[in-house]
Amino acid sequence: AMNASASRLYGWYTALVYLTPVIGGYLADKYLGQKRSVYIGGVIMAIGQFVLFGAENYFFLGLLLLIIGNGFFKPNISTQVGNLYKPGDKRRDGAFTIFYMGINLGALLGGTICGIMAQGYGWRYGYLAAGIGMILSLIIQFAFGPSTLAPDTLQKDDKTKTAVPPPKEENEGQRIGALVLLCALNVVFWAVYEQQGNTMQTWADEKTLWPVIFGYKIPSTTFQQFNPFFIFMFAPLLDIYWSKQAQKGKETSSVMKMAIGCLILGISFIVMVVGAHMIGAGKGSVMWPFICTLLLTIGELYLSPIGLSLVTKVSPVRLVSLMMGVWYLSSAGGNWLSGEIGVLYTKWSHTNFFLLLMGLSFVASLSIAAFNKPLRKAMGSHSN
Repeated sequence: AMNASASRLYGWYTALVYLTPVIGGYLADKYLGQKRSVYIGGVIMAIGQFVLFGAENYFFLGLLLLIIGNGFFKPNISTQVGNLYKPGDKRRDGAFTIFYMGINLGALLGGTICGIMAQGYGWRYGYLAAGIGMILSLIIQFAFGPSTLAPDTLQKDDKTKTAVPPPKEENEGQRIGALVLLCALNVVFWAVYEQQGNTMQTWADEKTLWPVIFGYKIPSTTFQQFNPFFIFMFAPLLDIYWSKQAQKGKETSSVMKMAIGCLILGISFIVMVVGAHMIGAGKGSVMWPFICTLLLTIGELYLSPIGLSLVTKVSPVRLVSLMMGVWYLSSAGGNWLSGEIGVLYTKWSHTNFFLLLMGLSFVASLSIAAFNKPLRKAMGSHSN
């Protein structure tokens, strides 16, 4: 069972995982460059996994290493995807969608492998598996990274061999302001979205009739696999749909895609409002959370990879990793807020709780849509 201190620890851990990228992004932009930062992050995370495996009394040290390593890793790996494309390249949104699909394939495989190891041999072996995985990824990076990745945006001056920051660009202040506003609205999206791991999981545990197949009762934790599964299914389809749109010259702007994402997120909770109303006090079909998560995932694909892509388009080159950190900061805020909102699940009727989630999403959607014109103006030629 979930106890309060475990829940708090998890809340702080997820918040810190999203806070450190701001520092990691800043250091990469100013001193280290993206490639070196990704290596450093990977090594620190691997050490953290091995500490968790080897030394039980150093649990917090292990977690701390994971948080620090992730700060170096997360903003800079995303920035590298953006660096592969020149400004105005139509393939960038699609590339981030594929990148996003890779992350979620990792979540599916990693969750499964580490889960099996932890159940079969004890939880320490889950960390061992994760540490070995991290080492393997670093080897792949050493082998293929230098030849395939774009050069860092940290520019060097040949004569003195010191880092020279790229020059200031037009209307930087406006562009940064526009991004920060978008990130602030994004907090609402993540606060609603993150209910999956929180109140929606409780719904899956307490209010859902899980089917029995060949005498095997499907466990309610299977709910956590719905989202990465749908991402894997829909990411390529959306990628194809957007390229078709682009060929016709009808592609939706990034900001409007994000507004659509919030809209679809709101629609996904209409399913739960109806479900909660119909089920009442009993238990109900697994189709309610299944269809809700399907829609929610399409909303996520309209907002999350597109937002990552937008950050790399709009940020001034010398601040791109830092701004990526700010984008992840909105996830930290959303994670924290989702915990605060989640408390209402036990106090309100379920119908009203899901109505609140729906309403929040719609408000965020309208706010982002309202920013479409002024944002595009502020971003100038960078917003396509």
